[in-house]
Amino acid sequence: MEAAAQRLLSLGVTPAKIPHHLTGVEIVTAEARAATERLRPDLGKAADKIVCNSDFFGWWQGTDQPAFDVIVGNPPFIRYQSFPEPHRARAMAIMGDQGLKPNRLTNIWVPFVVAATASLKPGGRLALVLPAEILQVTYAAQLRSYLTDHFERIDVIACNELFFENAEQEVVLLLADGALAAATEDNTCRVALTAAETVADITDIRPALLLDRAEPKIICHDSEKWLKYFLDNRQISFMRELRDAEITSSMSTHASIDVGVVTGKNEFFVLSTDQVKDFGLEGYTTPLVSRSVQLKGSQLGKADWISLAADGNRVHLLNISAAQASELSAKLRQYIEDGERKEFHKGYKCSIRKPWYLVPSVWVPDGFAFRQIYDFPRMVLNASGATSTDTIHRMRSHGAKPERVIANTYTWLTAASAEIEGRSYGGGVLELERPKPSGY
Repeated sequence: MEAAAQRLLSLGVTPAKIPHHLTGVEIVTAEARAATERLRPDLGKAADKIVCNSDFFGWWQGTDQPAFDVIVGNPPFIRYQSFPEPHRARAMAIMGDQGLKPNRLTNIWVPFVVAATASLKPGGRLALVLPAEILQVTYAAQLRSYLTDHFERIDVIACNELFFENAEQEVVLLLADGALAAATEDNTCRVALTAAETVADITDIRPALLLDRAEPKIICHDSEKWLKYFLDNRQISFMRELRDAEITSSMSTHASIDVGVVTGKNEFFVLSTDQVKDFGLEGYTTPLVSRSVQLKGSQLGKADWISLAADGNRVHLLNISAAQASELSAKLRQYIEDGERKEFHKGYKCSIRKPWYLVPSVWVPDGFAFRQIYDFPRMVLNASGATSTDTIHRMRSHGAKPERVIANTYTWLTAASAEIEGRSYGGGVLELERPKPSGY
């Protein structure tokens, strides 16, 4: 705000007229006052007319839009469940009005970007600090398409060094230019990604020169992840051609990948052999793989699972059938009551089940797919009769031999596709996301 006010003054705008050109919105009263006082040395009394102490979404709905030529901001990163009403309802309504469909995974920075975009006059510009998740998360897929439909040019600046000291969140700078009067799906938006090693590599160079170095990417107006923009156009085109070629096919053609068993409380449901014996739960368990470290090779056989169990690993799933639930043994009833004393049944995922101790979606897969990887996508043939927890994905073949499906995933094409389609975390971890199981 201070830099913008000083720039307007340098262009000859008088302090009294600057409130007609500059607006700030801040929900925290103390911060709004601090911003006003920061402006006062340059603007005097006019500073009192610039910063609105308001919920951004409520303020947005009460003003005429589009209203601005430029919007600069650092929206908050708040999970859907943590964002209070009525602010959340306002944010979701704005997204709906713009033709988007938010859900319970939508972080609140997403509607901030949507509202900011809708606030721009034709030709307007947007500059925001956003979480790096914009490049890859599924809940931002609609937003990526929305942005490429609304702007002539988008630049994303990423950095291996954190932009802000002591900040745990990895962020990128989103610079969008040339807002369109009307969005169009055939807009020839120029999208470029600039990757820097250090913050100094960004700040020590003229912005125009920095952005001109980036190669404009050939975009598709869809929800593709923007991670692919780390590749050059030749590589992107090659990957797209391979994806559509007759010699390749998607995993979904031959098999389905689903999440592992969601117990809601592994402490209660995932047991060692000694625990099964001590609590008298024989006959109520199913063989289980509870951690990816338990999958050592290309196949898990029955002997492998027996060895894991003998070594004290928690590889038994408490899997009470509906028939068994109608006539609980004394020891099983005692174990359930002990879990209730510890309030395990009050956890969200347990509380929505009736009864809470019946775990859904327990089936034995043809193979296991690692959810988190660091060097190469991994799949393991399942010949053990075990299922897995949700730390590991489950693969079910559609008719093809499971071993052939798994063998054909060990290609460089699969590895490259995983890098583009997966979700990158710090420390070199890549997560291959799957949809939430129904009911959660």
